[in-house]
Amino acid sequence: MLLLSFHENLHIAFALLSLTAGSAGAAIADVTIDACVAQNSNTRPSLAADMQSLCALSSSIGALMGFSLSGIFVHLIGPKGVFGLLSIPAGLVFLVGILLDEPFMPNFSYRQVNQKFVDAGKAMWRTLKFPDVWRPCFYMYLSIALSIDIHEGLFYWYTDSKGGPSFSQETVGFIFSIGSIGSLLGALLYQNVLKDHPFRNLLFWIQLLFGLSGMLDLMLVLRLNLKFGIPDYFFIVIDESVSQMIGRLKWMPLLVLSSKLCPPGIEGTFFALLMSIDNVGLLSSQWGGGFLLHLLKVTRTRFDNLWLAILTRNILRVTPLCLLFLIPRGDPNASLLPTEILGPKEEAGTPENENIELVSLVSSVDGK
Repeated sequence: MLLLSFHENLHIAFALLSLTAGSAGAAIADVTIDACVAQNSNTRPSLAADMQSLCALSSSIGALMGFSLSGIFVHLIGPKGVFGLLSIPAGLVFLVGILLDEPFMPNFSYRQVNQKFVDAGKAMWRTLKFPDVWRPCFYMYLSIALSIDIHEGLFYWYTDSKGGPSFSQETVGFIFSIGSIGSLLGALLYQNVLKDHPFRNLLFWIQLLFGLSGMLDLMLVLRLNLKFGIPDYFFIVIDESVSQMIGRLKWMPLLVLSSKLCPPGIEGTFFALLMSIDNVGLLSSQWGGGFLLHLLKVTRTRFDNLWLAILTRNILRVTPLCLLFLIPRGDPNASLLPTEILGPKEEAGTPENENIELVSLVSSVDGK
């Protein structure tokens, strides 16, 4: 990011390389934290929801601060100055990595790292073959992929001067920053009210509300809010807040469920695999939304069929209700892994290690 900030005429290849490196660093830090959370979710199943709630709360607060301050900093110091400021959070993450307490392993043979990766791959494949594992993974992918993303069409409609509210891009960004408060409220609501409910029952009601909340977009595009005397700005803020709150409530149990599906010894690697599956679902959602907008001829200036795209999206949002049988019905605070995967110590509930570590892939070299 500093490279983008200091060089005025930076070649586009180096600019893309810098942005890719920044994204890769953030992804590595994210996977590291996810590994710690997944490992402790296995050793302390009753705290899995609390740890995910804490992560979601921190993420929502960070998003709220980012949305609120980004526009101000862009006007004060310009885009290049903002890129320079982005190096501060990266430095703080680096500092946290230095302070992370991990045991020293003096006799570890680094020649066996490749073999450990092969063993981890075999363990992941063996785990995915269990119905108790692949069925929730399949549901998570479909529930995300079927919630097609037509946000691009709505964004252009927000800024359209003929059929839309004619908001500026800065106004839309500010509306999204206010809407991120809904994400914060969703994390708090899950932590204080919903975390002890069974996964299947909780996802049923949240998925149903997720589909119904899309009707607010339909009311907005059909201009029904004006017939009720509700201004566009106020209605969009409510719509965005409700959407982000329900989206957070939908995401939280899936994260907790993912952390409970990670087998001992490869928690971080397997959780990264599950997040990759979810990311493929997000890509499928974006591709599906783009294809639907193209099929209905919704462009930057044509919005005649936008209401139909919203209605189709809302119907697809509730279709995962037919697949809820793939989700376990048991206690969310208990371990969900089959006994064939859990070792005797994990099954008995006596964790081998009380520390938060990220060395599980290499800690059992001498124990084979």
